[in-house]
Parts: sequence; C-alpha cells; structure tokens
Amino acid sequence: MHSFPMVFFDTFLLFLSLILIIKRYSNASTTKNSPPSPPTLPLIGNLHQLGLLPHRTLHSLAQKYGPLMLLHFGKVPALVVSSAEAAREVMKTHDLVVSDRPQSKVWKILFYDTKDMASASYGKSWRNLRSLSVCHLFSSKKVNLSELLGLLSNDVICRVALGRRYRGVEGKGFERVLLEFDELVGTVSIGDYMPWLDWLSKVNGLYGRAKRVAKYLDQFLDEVIDEHISGGSRNSKDGLEAERDFVDVLLSLEKTDTEGFPVDRNVIKGLIVDMFVAGTETTHATMEWAMTELLKHPIVMHKLQNEVRSVVGNKTHVTEDDLGQMKYLKAVIKETFRHHPSVPVIPRKSSEDIKVNGYDIAAGTQVLVNVWAIGRDPSSWYQPLEFNPERFLNNSIDFKGHDFELIPFGAGRRGCPGMLFAIATIEMVIANLVHQFDWALPCGEDLNMSENPGMAILRKFPLMAVATLHDRN
Repeated sequence: MHSFPMVFFDTFLLFLSLILIIKRYSNASTTKNSPPSPPTLPLIGNLHQLGLLPHRTLHSLAQKYGPLMLLHFGKVPALVVSSAEAAREVMKTHDLVVSDRPQSKVWKILFYDTKDMASASYGKSWRNLRSLSVCHLFSSKKVNLSELLGLLSNDVICRVALGRRYRGVEGKGFERVLLEFDELVGTVSIGDYMPWLDWLSKVNGLYGRAKRVAKYLDQFLDEVIDEHISGGSRNSKDGLEAERDFVDVLLSLEKTDTEGFPVDRNVIKGLIVDMFVAGTETTHATMEWAMTELLKHPIVMHKLQNEVRSVVGNKTHVTEDDLGQMKYLKAVIKETFRHHPSVPVIPRKSSEDIKVNGYDIAAGTQVLVNVWAIGRDPSSWYQPLEFNPERFLNNSIDFKGHDFELIPFGAGRRGCPGMLFAIATIEMVIANLVHQFDWALPCGEDLNMSENPGMAILRKFPLMAVATLHDRN
C-alpha cells in the first residue's frame, strides 16, 4: 500500500504534467505580438467553436475580435481573415508565403495522397500540375456551351473532361458520391489537430467513409482511363462527336518527364477529381443559389428576364454572343457570389514567419480567408445583407482576384484556374432558364435558406419551383 505522501507526490506530478501539456498546446506557435484571440479550452483550443457551418461561426467571432483573429485548433494556430483589407495583405502582399495548403488525412485519402492540384503543397510539382490544367483544360479553346444547355454541371464537366455523359441511374449514383465527397472534404478530422485523438476518426467512421468514396471514384476513373486507352470513348454511343478531351491530353503526357515531373496514372486521376470537386459542386452551388435568390426576389427575376429576352429577340435560345450584352445578368451573378460564395472559407498555410497588419504570424500557421464574411462586411458594402444586383451596375468591382471585396475564386497564385469556364457555364445556364421559362414557388411554399455543410455550400433542402414555358407571342 502506498503511503499518503507518495500518493500525494504522484498526484502532484500528474497535475504538474497536465499543466505543462496544457501550456504547451495553448501557446503553440503563439508569439508575443499576436492578433486578438477568443479564450481557448485546454488541449482542444477553439475547435469546439467551429460548428457545422464554420463560415458563420467564424464571422460571429470576427465581429467581436476583429478582421484578423488568431484561433487554436488543438496545437495548430489558425489566422482567420474576415475583411477585404486583411485579405489583400495576406493574399497579395504575402501571396508567395501563404500559397501553401494545410494537409488533412481525409484529403490524402480522397486526393491520391495530394497528387492533385487543389490539395497539393505549393512547390514545383504544384506549378507543373497547374500548368497542365491551364494549358490543356482551361485554355481559350472554344466550347459550344449553347449545345450543352440543359445538362447538369457535372454532365458539362464529364463532357469536357472525359468525353462522355452520365445520366439515369449511373448519373444519379455519381452525383450522390460527389455530394458525399464534398461533405468529406469539408469535414474536420480531429486527428489533424490533435494526433493523439486520431483514433476517434477511425471509430466514428470518418476514415472508413473516405476510403469507401475514394475506392468508388478510383474504380470509376480506372474505367474511364481504360476506355480512353482502348479507344472506347471514340465510339459515338450518345451521338457526340468524338473530340480530344482532357483525359486524352493527360494520357499523351503519361510517363513523360518534364523537368522531373512524371505524369503517372495517379496524377491523371487526381486532376480529374479536381475537375469534379472544384468544377461540379461549386458551379452547381452558384446556379442553385442564383435561382433561389431570383425566386425570392421576383422584381429582380423580372428585370433579368426582360434583359435576356430583349437581347435574344426572336431566337429560341441564348448564345455565347448574347452574353456580352447582358449587364444585369452579370450583376446578378456577382451578387450571388457575394451572398453565397460556393467555397466560403479558403484554406492556406504560411510557410514562413510574416507580419500581417503589424501582427507576428508564425510559420506553419493555417490561414483561413472567410470569403463569406468579407461579402457581408459593412465597411465594404452598403446594406450587405440585402440582395441587390444594382450595386454592381455602376461598380468596377470584379471577381477576378484583384478586388478583395469579392474573391469567390480566391486570389494570387492559388486562385481558381477554371474561373472563366465556370462563369461561362453559369451565365449560359441561368440566362437560358429565365429566357425559356417563367418561374414561381409552389403554391403556399416559402423558401428555406438553410445551408448544407461541406466544402461547397449547397442548399440543405432541394430547390423546388414551378416552371411555365414562356409564351413569346
């Protein structure tokens, strides 16, 4: 039996060890001149404050602690950026230093050990991946978007990237997997911030779900690649003209070594996954929220319909040439980006010690740019909670990464390379929808504006509307 002094001494040592551990985690990478921080809990820091919709909870915290705020997720410091001025400092002044991407075990499972462009760390390999995408996928090659009218956003991506369409049971199953993929990418894995609790992500099934989705997509992509190798994609089963698509280009580069960068099968798969994650769900989200706001604001809907129908005239559908004349359409889409950025929080990571607005930020700090909060900042926007496309009619602010009040596609080196392709798709689909049909909510129904958590923020509930074919007579 232990004596009382010995038990007391053991208890004291345990207590002292706990205090030292808490102190270590609480002060990890914190400097003397740090941005304001909310109080932290022992060991977990501020993880408990993220919630299912981090862009909203981070916005609430920023209203109290300011546009530059330092949080701690376990032992990982995170700088939260919530104003255009702070975003400009981070994404322009320190663009090179914060071009890195924080790593996640879930991302490694889903993105072929980060061999893709979206999740890869900044460096030579990432630059090569981006160059491949810009040169061979998002180049100025003309795409007949008019012909693609009525296709879902993932069908557009399938056509351009893979040379095939996915409809019926196959298409619905594929869409469900993409939705789950999006949710997984936006899920916080506690092991990323507290490695000693990594087992929880195994017990709660997070890693199991990620592996199941990754396996499904891997088998699907193997089928697509094998089909291209055998020439099966050239058989016009659905009446499509055989054209050279993104997979064909990547296969032609496979096993070549450009400046030490081999394009192997996993690189090809990773880039295709990027196309669907960054292209499908984000475009889908923007179109869905645009139609939601138009249904919620009938006056805006009528103004847009009048413009589109006036420009199109007696033609049966909108063409690419028409889009350049539709200023109100562009204003509606900009306002949708401001209100509902498809990726509300952009994650980066600092690779070196830097100063941001006078504060010391340590190397290894995660940088979370809250695009959603910036779009609601009253110092940048008049009546920011109002959906008002007119604010952009005589306003030079654009979304191309130069005006930090509106950065739905990010900015700097890691800005989205598919921006112009996404904009063309969104404009064409929305313009044709309001040109061809008159839209209304089902009788007696109200719009529920709840959001579904994920990397891309979709509606929580399906958007239901009544479409009446417009009488042009």
